[in-house]
Amino acid sequence: MSSSDTVSGSVPQKGRGRLWRLGEWCARRPVVVLVGWLLVLVGVQVADHLVGGAYSDDFSLPGTQAQDGRDVLAAHEPAAGGTSAQVVLHDGQPLVQFQAQVDQAVTSLQHLPHVLSAQDPLPPPGQAPQPGGPLAADGLTGYVTVRFDGVPSTFGSDYLTQVDGAVAPLRQAGVQVEYGGPLGELARPEPSDRVSELIGFGVAIVVLLVGFGSVIAAGLPLVSALLAVLLGLGLLGLLAALTTFATVAPTLATMIGLGVGIDYALFLLTRHRQNLMDGRDPRTAAGHAVATSGRAVLISGCTVVIALAGLSVSGISFMAKLGLAAGVTVVTAVCGALTLLPALLGVIGRRMDRFTVRTPVAEGTGPDDRSGTGEGTGPDDRSGTGGMWHRYARRVERRPWWYLAAGLVTVLVLAVPLPSIQLGHIGDGADPTSFTDRRAFDLMSAAFGPGSNGPLTVVVDQSAVAASDRPALASAVQQALAGVPDTASTAPLQTSTDGEVLFTTVTPAQAPQSEQTTDLVGHLSDTVLPDAVRGTPAATYVTGTTAAQVDFLDLVAARLVPIIAVVVALAFLIILLVFRAPLVALKAAVLNLVSIAASYGVLVAVFQWGWGGPALGVSGKVPIESYVPMMMFAIVFGLSMDYEVFLLSRVHERWRRTGDSRGAVAHALETTARVIGCAALIMVSVFAAFIVSDNVVIKMMGLGLAVSVLIDATVVRLLMVPAAMTLLGGAAWWTPRWLDRILPDIDAEGTNISPDDGS
Repeated sequence: MSSSDTVSGSVPQKGRGRLWRLGEWCARRPVVVLVGWLLVLVGVQVADHLVGGAYSDDFSLPGTQAQDGRDVLAAHEPAAGGTSAQVVLHDGQPLVQFQAQVDQAVTSLQHLPHVLSAQDPLPPPGQAPQPGGPLAADGLTGYVTVRFDGVPSTFGSDYLTQVDGAVAPLRQAGVQVEYGGPLGELARPEPSDRVSELIGFGVAIVVLLVGFGSVIAAGLPLVSALLAVLLGLGLLGLLAALTTFATVAPTLATMIGLGVGIDYALFLLTRHRQNLMDGRDPRTAAGHAVATSGRAVLISGCTVVIALAGLSVSGISFMAKLGLAAGVTVVTAVCGALTLLPALLGVIGRRMDRFTVRTPVAEGTGPDDRSGTGEGTGPDDRSGTGGMWHRYARRVERRPWWYLAAGLVTVLVLAVPLPSIQLGHIGDGADPTSFTDRRAFDLMSAAFGPGSNGPLTVVVDQSAVAASDRPALASAVQQALAGVPDTASTAPLQTSTDGEVLFTTVTPAQAPQSEQTTDLVGHLSDTVLPDAVRGTPAATYVTGTTAAQVDFLDLVAARLVPIIAVVVALAFLIILLVFRAPLVALKAAVLNLVSIAASYGVLVAVFQWGWGGPALGVSGKVPIESYVPMMMFAIVFGLSMDYEVFLLSRVHERWRRTGDSRGAVAHALETTARVIGCAALIMVSVFAAFIVSDNVVIKMMGLGLAVSVLIDATVVRLLMVPAAMTLLGGAAWWTPRWLDRILPDIDAEGTNISPDDGS
């Protein structure tokens, strides 16, 4: 709408559209809809159980140095290639006393499927342990390096049983046996989100009961969200049969699906209950709710999915698939809100408030407005109650600069730690001591130093080097690797059986997740090795699990800015298309960036600085997992649009009817504050409940998302957005005429629907 258009009374009355008819049809035929949902849900779950795929962290990074080096080594020396893991042995007596059991275990491991080689940690009889070898100087701790043709964590529980059988003689002799690295990941307990889900649901029930007073009304969003998430997880399992998803994918999908599912259902339910209080019959009320708030839900859901799809810009399949996994449950959550919830509302009818714990309320009604008719005298006048949120809205209207400044100071203070963020990989040392890979990590660190948990493999491809020049090349490489800073030891160079490749192991001085180890990988690959082979056609690589993690970190860091730019641009475009207001879209993008920066700052303080990490079950200070900021940005930017669209829809709706920009902001805040507050508190509780997970990345993601939503729904949505919209006034909805002509007409808030249609 251009600034010259008449505001009041300019809206055409188009009557009932497709969304209205959809909602009313579902409410009038609830049995058909509910049976259809249950049949689809059961069918998908059965199909997932029969043919659904498994989740694993087996992914490659084509074109990276670590992957290329691994491929070269595997081609020329298969026994030294593949994925390595440690079987760590420890006893109070020297391990040489268990020579027979060690030899038997190593032989059994060598004969297991997928095993390329297994190194005996004990020296030949009569010889002392070699410095830097797999047996500690005191002889009490040693490790068997097992190389696999794939990632052990993908082999399944049956394979773990075979490994346990291979090392059984050692355990029977009383030797402590722990599995490190990828093999330890296979031995971890099956992750379970049930406790987190129960905590989130429990808090959601309490919030809904206190916020809206009705037992039935409190249960409907939970039922709708739960069924939608179950359907989404079943579909995700079927997709996992076609492609590989990370092990965190179902947890992330559950987390996002529950959060948005409850939110979307709550937005619709709140409008429906207000329609009932305004005198509409239940089925018409459901249709009107879907036609109005359902539009905002549909647009919000599309925004979240588009933001998650923006992760594909990274070019990293691991990230793109995490976005896809979360997007699946967002889609089913939208479908549940638009079809399943209206059907449930049709079944309940006017009995929604049959069981109450307090006087039921709906939009904008509060302690000072319990007349049962909503706020004011009718659907178009909901600002005369004098309730708490009305008084707060008027205070914001009178002093917008103060509220904007207060919100800005708050988020800037929270963002103070952000500049010191250190991206990296969270190692096994942060896991609970109940995990075998954590116990293996501790044993290795104590006996061989922390860097032994993440050895680096240096590979030199000398196939293009003349045979006469190869001895000098080997000498130059060995000399270059001697005394490199931040290395604990470097093994002698070995030559592949075909003579084409040189390889050795470099043990870092620090733990794999440390900043020093990350820098060491870069120093070796960018400086030390290229300098050593300069003037020759040899190619050098640094590979291994730790090197692959560093390559992944570099990729994520390099593509984080493009991801942010794409997601922000998409969000700006969506808000522009929906509200046809460039200033509103720009304001939304800027304020969302500020709130996300604040949540990043909290993550750095808690995990990287250690302010509260131990209280969350995290051992010591850990870096921020490399893909968490990118993942959080896409999710949070999408989720923040839920509240943005919901609040701005009401502002726009009121402004188009009255032309009073300041009054429209106050009215929208008053009308939506309760539902946004309750929805945010529920989503915060759902996300925060995942902090109890044993997976540190899930803890980090849960806390980050919870803090983000809390900041967005309180500081941003209740302070900064109303203040900014008040300051902009009518200019907020200004649109250049040329832009107005080319933008499509998207009715986000259903203002083209008569407020009295069907009542």
